[in-house]
Amino acid sequence: MSKHRIMGLFSDFDQAFAAVADIRAYKIPGVSVDDVTIKSPIEHPEIEEVLGERPAHVPKFTLMGALFGMTFGFLFLASAQATFLVQPQGGKPVVPLPSNIVLTYEMTILFGVLFTIISFVIGSRIVRKRDTLYSEMVSLDQVGVLLEVDEGKAQALKDLFKAHEVVEIREEVVR
Repeated sequence: MSKHRIMGLFSDFDQAFAAVADIRAYKIPGVSVDDVTIKSPIEHPEIEEVLGERPAHVPKFTLMGALFGMTFGFLFLASAQATFLVQPQGGKPVVPLPSNIVLTYEMTILFGVLFTIISFVIGSRIVRKRDTLYSEMVSLDQVGVLLEVDEGKAQALKDLFKAHEVVEIREEVVR
């Protein structure tokens, strides 16, 4: 069964949000609000009320990066100091903790920032290939509601868009 990518262009934000609200109310079985992508020329703070909360994965990657930096930063520093011509002199420690704590703190920050940047680039899909289903009117004054649905649900989605006074419907067969 092939997938259809359908984008409905709406001239009014309220009509687009009403269409998304109907999708959220499961007016089309098997299509959820998680499948919806909104394309708009301006930001809409009220969109979160319609779409609901979306998962944010960037803080999880930041925590993983900080833990990675702390663990392996300390192990890297300690192993480098312990294996570099170990010559204990007059009671000095082979692995000095006060200086390693500062360097471990800096490695924690470094890897936390690096993992944050990498997760942002991956999560925002900046490096993906160009979207072929696009309308230049989205850049001007219209709101696009984009979904990827099965072939059997495509006509029901088009009918839902038409019920909310869609200006234009664009469609693309993915598979």
